[in-house]
Parts: sequence; structure tokens; C-alpha cells
Amino acid sequence: MIRIGNGQGFWGDSVDAPMRLVEDGPLDVLTLDYLAEVTMSIMQKLRRRDPEAGYASDFVDLARRLLPRIGSNGVRIVANAGGVNPEACRRAVASVAVAGGRPDLAIGIVSGDDIFARLDEILASGVRLENMDDGRPLSAVRERVLSANVYISSFPVASALAQGADIVLTGRCTDPGLVLAPLIARYGWKEDDWNRLAAGTVAGHIVECGAQCTGGNDSRWWEVHGWDRIGYPVVEGEEDGSFVVTKHAGTGGRVTIGTISEQLLYEMGDPRRYLTPDVTADFTTIRLDEAGPDRVRVSGVRGAPPPPTLKVSIAYLDGWKATGQITVSGPRAIEKARVCADALWGRLKRAGLSYEATETEYVGLDACHGPLTPADAAPGEVVLRVGVRDPDRAKVDRFGKELAPLVTTGPPGVTGFAGGRPKAAEVVSFWPALIPRELVSPSMTVVRAAEVAGALR
Repeated sequence: MIRIGNGQGFWGDSVDAPMRLVEDGPLDVLTLDYLAEVTMSIMQKLRRRDPEAGYASDFVDLARRLLPRIGSNGVRIVANAGGVNPEACRRAVASVAVAGGRPDLAIGIVSGDDIFARLDEILASGVRLENMDDGRPLSAVRERVLSANVYISSFPVASALAQGADIVLTGRCTDPGLVLAPLIARYGWKEDDWNRLAAGTVAGHIVECGAQCTGGNDSRWWEVHGWDRIGYPVVEGEEDGSFVVTKHAGTGGRVTIGTISEQLLYEMGDPRRYLTPDVTADFTTIRLDEAGPDRVRVSGVRGAPPPPTLKVSIAYLDGWKATGQITVSGPRAIEKARVCADALWGRLKRAGLSYEATETEYVGLDACHGPLTPADAAPGEVVLRVGVRDPDRAKVDRFGKELAPLVTTGPPGVTGFAGGRPKAAEVVSFWPALIPRELVSPSMTVVRAAEVAGALR
């Protein structure tokens, strides 16, 4: 059996969860999932400002804290913390390792997901990289593209582990692949072991959002206890592909067929064809059984060959945006908030301004669920949140000057305006596309921290 715990569901998740996973119970591999499409966009903006940025900087501090427990019969780490700059992430971790007395630390990186420099070559070959949502060819926004990263296979990550890496850093691998890779490395699963690869993918999918499968976001939230010490998930994986999802004893939260079932539905399209670079998993074949308190056994998963294409995550500049908010209080707060919104948009129109997109929300009334959750009574206050998006930065900045005047030129009870005028910020949008898998060649290297740090001198 191999024990794999996921201590990060996104960049910004609990900074203490990974430490607790390592300290509160037995663990062989710690996985950390930092990436989402919006995260890739943020990282690309950071790299534009600083060539040594573009990765999950939180991971470097975590590596420093975990140094005494990594490798040397301790825990091994697989993380997509490399973001859009895995080499820079490795350099930062190597510096921390050497300074912390661990020059022997073996750090692997998996590269080849970044195809930005090859985009023109790929487009010239006839691959249009059409937007999966609306069918537009990438040529429509080519000059504004900032990054292009392919969701790559788990096998290069497994190879790095097999070559002795204590830490493996990746860019845009799949989220479930972080868990699948250690299973491949431990049991030597082959590229055509469809059922076992599908099972490992299901394991990774269940735990990829961290505590979301151990009580977080549970629809029966009132039955969850120990929110202040909620446990993050641990997969106990077997060679045949079956596994148990659990959490360390004494931690909060809960693991039930219900919590696992809810997570299985997360980001689900066709449950019979869950597509990854490694396998097509059939989620309708999953069998769930209670295996004890806070233990759910998963078995029976069936798989098939993967699709001939890989998904590409592309980020591109898409204009400017700004948002701002005020609090409107007192009797008839909703009516007053609507008056404020009408006044704001009316004044901008009278100034000759229109926008590509606008947004008006009444937070506290219906901003999240609209008519699905009608208010029981008129609230005593509501937050008016407004925003615009447009290719013209000057127009967006002009919008930001119109919010503060509502404090004195709107109905009474307007307050909560702080932080200055909303400023225009660049919009980096997501462009999903498909690419023939034969055009992508991922690779991996494993290097000791001392060698990396030595090369920096």
C-alpha cells in the first residue's frame, strides 16, 4: 500500500494543511495542487514583471518548513507549483535546501508543457487551436497571447520519482495526475493498463480539491464537526487499482460515501468519458463501499485508451476591467441601491461612455443564486458591486471616478467606500484548445540541490 495525501486544492488553500498531513499520521507522498486556469493567468502576469517569477511562491516557504521530513525515508512531494516557470521554482527550492543543510535533496522538474515559443510553427502546420467554447481559431487573438501550456501525461512525473526525486515540480499537468504518477511509479503500471490508470485518475480526482472530499463544501455541512482542524484527504492505494479514501485520525471533517460522491461530480462532463492524457475513465463503473469510520473503499473502475488530442490552456490579453463597491444601509436599502446603480450608469452614459460589458450586483440580496434563494425579508443593508470591461483603458479608468460621488449625490445611507477609486486592471482570459498529442514531447530531469545552487554562482 502507498499512502498519498493531498494538502493543497488551489493556490491560496490552507498553508498549514500540508504540514499537518505530514505530521499527523503516516504518509509516503504529499501532493500539492496549486493550478487552475485563472492561476496560470496570474502566474503569467507575474512572470511578465519578473523573469524569475511565475510559480507558486508559497511552495518555497513550505519546502523550507518540510525540509527535515523530505526524502531520506521521509515523505516525497509532487506539486504543480512550477506553474509557468518550473526551472525558476527549482532554483528557488534548491537555494532553500542548500541553506537548510540539504544539498543532497533531489529535485525533479517535468517540462514540455510550455508550447508558447512554438505557437507560430504549430499554427503554420495547419493546427488551428480553435477555442473549444466558440470555435474561433487562435489566429484571431494570436498577437495578444501570453502563454500556452499543454496538460501533459503523468508518466514523466512517475519517471522522475522512479529516478529518485524527493520533490517533483511540474507545470500544467492534470490535477488527478499528481496522484496517479506516484501510483504508476510505485507499482510499475504500464501505459495500456487502462483500468488501473483509470482508478488512479479517479483517486486523484477525488482528492484534488483537498478537504472538499473530507467535509469541506459538504451539502450536509451541519453534520460536519471540527471545522477548525478539518483533515485533508489520504489515499491508500493498492497495486490492483482499488484504494481507500480516508483522513488522519483525530482530525475534523468526515469521509463518507456522500462526501466522496459529491466530489466525484465536480467538474464532470460525460461521466462515461472522463478524458485525460493517460486514459479515458468511466465514472459510471465506480463502486463505493464504507470500509470503517471515515474510510471509503473505491473499486471497479474501468478505463479505455486516451483521446488522440491533448488540451491546451492558453492565456491572452483581453482588455481592461475595474470593479468597485459601496454599502447602502438603512430602510429601503435595496431601493436605494438600485437608485445608486441607475445613477451611476446614467451619468456614465451622459458622459458619452459605453462599455463592452458591465455588471451590477446586489450582494446580500441575490448576487450569488438570484431567484433560487429569495430573501426572506428586506435586508437592512446591501452591498452594491459594479464593474466594467472594455478594450479602452481610459474608459475603464473613467468608470472608477464615478463611484465615490454617490456618497453625497445618492440617497442617504451610502457608506463603505474605501480603498480609493477602482483602477483599471488587465484582463487575462482563458482560451481552451486541443492539440494532436504527437506534437507535444514532455521531458524530465532530476538534479541535486547542490548542483542547481552551484550553477547559480
